[in-house]
Amino acid sequence: MPQDLKKLAPQARATRTGNVTVEASGFQKIDGETIPRRNVAAKDGLRLKPHEDISTLYDILRSSSAKYGNAKAVGMRKIIDTHVETKKIKKMVDGKQQEVDKNWSYFELSPYKFMSFVEFEKQALTLGASMKKLGLAPQDRLHLYAGTSSQWLAMAHGAMSQSLAIVTAYDTLGEEGLKHSMQQTHAKIMFTDPQLLPKLVNPFKEAKDVQVVVYSTKDEAKQADIEKLASAYPDLKIMSFDELVKLGEENPADPVPPKADDLACIMYTSGSTGTPKGVLIKHSNVVAAIAGVDVIVGKYLGPGDSLLTYLPLAHILEFVFENAVLYWGGTMGYGTIRTLSDTSVRKCKGDIRELKPTVLVGVPQVWETVKKGIVAKVEAGGMVTKNLFWAAMAAKSFLLGTGLPGTGILDAVVFNKVKDATGGKLRICMNGGGPISKETQRFISIAITPMISGYGLTETTAMGALMDPLAWTEAALGEIPASVEMKLVDFADAGYFSTNTPPQGEIWIRGGGITAGYLDLEDETKENFTDDGWFKTGDIGEFDTKGQLRIIDRKKNLVKTLAGEYIALEKLESVYRSAAIVANICVYAAQDKMKPVAIIVPNEPVLKKLASENGVSGDHLEELVHNEKINILALKQLQQAGQKGGLASFEIIDGVVLADEEWTPQNNLVTAAQKLNRKGILDKYKKEVNKAYGD
Repeated sequence: MPQDLKKLAPQARATRTGNVTVEASGFQKIDGETIPRRNVAAKDGLRLKPHEDISTLYDILRSSSAKYGNAKAVGMRKIIDTHVETKKIKKMVDGKQQEVDKNWSYFELSPYKFMSFVEFEKQALTLGASMKKLGLAPQDRLHLYAGTSSQWLAMAHGAMSQSLAIVTAYDTLGEEGLKHSMQQTHAKIMFTDPQLLPKLVNPFKEAKDVQVVVYSTKDEAKQADIEKLASAYPDLKIMSFDELVKLGEENPADPVPPKADDLACIMYTSGSTGTPKGVLIKHSNVVAAIAGVDVIVGKYLGPGDSLLTYLPLAHILEFVFENAVLYWGGTMGYGTIRTLSDTSVRKCKGDIRELKPTVLVGVPQVWETVKKGIVAKVEAGGMVTKNLFWAAMAAKSFLLGTGLPGTGILDAVVFNKVKDATGGKLRICMNGGGPISKETQRFISIAITPMISGYGLTETTAMGALMDPLAWTEAALGEIPASVEMKLVDFADAGYFSTNTPPQGEIWIRGGGITAGYLDLEDETKENFTDDGWFKTGDIGEFDTKGQLRIIDRKKNLVKTLAGEYIALEKLESVYRSAAIVANICVYAAQDKMKPVAIIVPNEPVLKKLASENGVSGDHLEELVHNEKINILALKQLQQAGQKGGLASFEIIDGVVLADEEWTPQNNLVTAAQKLNRKGILDKYKKEVNKAYGD
C-alpha cells in the first residue's frame, strides 16, 4: 500500500472491491455449520504477530520507544478549578411539584501536557523497578481500580516489565464486585484514583492480600481519605503515583521480560448481570489482537495521528486499541466522558476541541449525542441555514453513492463548520460496544468523517469484526481480523440455519485472540469454550456477498412474544435511538404481550421544544416526563422512527416510559462501558412499564 494512506481522509463509500473474507481451505463441511472464514490476507494462515520481533506487551513498549523516540506518546490535562452552578428546578415529590436547588459541577482544565515514547517507556520501567523494590515478584498481580489515564497504562506496562499480571476492574464497580475481584485474584498491589480511596475501606476487611495502595496524581487527593484508610489498616502502605516513581528512580532494577504464554491480564466483565467474571488474557492474545487489526487499519494510522482516549481501559476494546496506538506510533490524549465537549467545561475547551484528534472511538450513546448536538445547532440557525444543511447532506450522499466529484466543495462550504465540533481534524471514527442506528452512522459519516464499526468480546480479546475505511458500508460491521477465523452454527430455536440464504447462525470464533477462559469458573469455561478452541459468542450473524459480518440478533436478548415472533432487543434499540427525543433507551418485551415497550432517558432540549410547540407548560425534565400529553407525543415520535427504520409491525413499540434521571454507572443503570443494566432499569421502572402495557 502507498505510504500516503497514512494521510488519507476516506469518504463514506466503498472504493475497495472484491471479497474481504474467504472460506478457509482444508476444512470439511459439517452439518449445522458453515465452513470457517478468514480474512483474505490470512487465508493461508492466521497472523498472530504484528512484527516478528513482537511477542508480548513488553516488546511493544520497548519497540515503540526505539522506533518513535521523542515523538508525543501520551498526554493528560490537569483540573485547575471546579465551578459549581446552582439552578432551581421543579421536581415531583410524592406526587406534588416542588422547587428545589440542584448543583452542577464543571471542570476548568489545563492544556494537554505530553510525554514522549522514550519518557513513557522510562516511566513504565521505573514503576516496574519500584514494584520489585516493594517485594513483588513475577506472577504476582497488580489490581487496577481506576479511571482511564496515562498513569493507568504506565502502571500496567510497569507491572508487565517485571512479569506481573494486571487485574482490571471498572472504577464504577460496586464494593461487592471489587471485593470479589480482589479475593479471587489475590492481587498484592492496587492502583486507584484519589476519590475511590473511601470505597476501599469495607472490601479490605475481607480482601486482605493487597499490601500496597498507590493513588493517581491526575486529581488532588483529600488527606482525610488517605488518613481514614491508613487508620483502618495500619499495615497497609499507601503512596502516590509520584512517590512510586521516585522509589523506582532510587532503586533501579533490570526488567524481567514476560513470555508470550504468560498471563498478561485478568479482565473483569462489566457485570450488568450477576457477579463479574474474570477473563484470563495472555500476552499472546493481545499481541495477536493487535496483529489482527493492524492488517485492516494499520496502513492508515501512524505517527502524526492522535487518538482521544476516554473509554474505560478496563474494557477490552480500549485496552487493545491503546496498545495498538503505541505500536503504530500515534499520540494519545486522555480525557473523560464528562469533559468531552465545550458545554461540559468552563473557561477552557472540551477534550475534543483541545486535542483535535484524527481518530476517535465511541459507543453508540456518544455518537447519538454528537449527532443530536449538531442537529440542534442547525435547527436553531434559521430556515436558510437549515435548508442549506439538509440539502448539502442529500447532495453529498448522492455524490458519494454515484462516485461523482463535488464533495470537496460541499465540505468547504457547509461541513467544515460542523467538523469543528470534533476538533476539525478527524479522519476516522469508530463505533464499538453495541449496535448503532444506520441513520446515525450515515449522518456522522457524511457530516464529519467515515464511521467504521468494530465487534468483539473480552473472551476474544476484542476480535470479531472491523471495517476497512475504504470498504465503508452501513449494511455490515466489517471483515474478520487476520488473527482469528469464524464460523456460523445453527440456532434452530429462532430459525437461524447455516443452510439459509445467506447462511445464518451463532458466531463461533477461534484463533490468536481466544483467551484461556474464566478464572476459577471451570463449568462456565467448558460451556463457552470448546475443546478444539472455539468460543461461542451468543451472537447471531450472517455474511454479506463480500464476506463482511452482520450481527442480526443476540441469543440472550431474543424474546418470543405472544405473537409467536422473536424480538431482538438490541436491534430495536439501535433503530429507536435515532429518534431526536432519545438520549438513551431500553426496550422491553414481555412474553405474555404482543408488542414491546420502551423506557427512554429523554433528550432534555428536545423534550422542552416538544412541550412548548404543543402548549405543555413546564421548564424541567422532572416535571415534563410525567405529562400524559408529552408521553403520547414521545410515543408517536418513536413509532415513526421504528417505521422509518424498517421494523416489522410486531417490533413497533406499544408504549413508552420517560425516565426522570440520566442512566449512569454511579446509579447502576448502565455499566462503565455504557451497556444497559436491563434488570436494574426494569426493577426501577416496573410500575411505569406495567402502566405502559395498560396493566
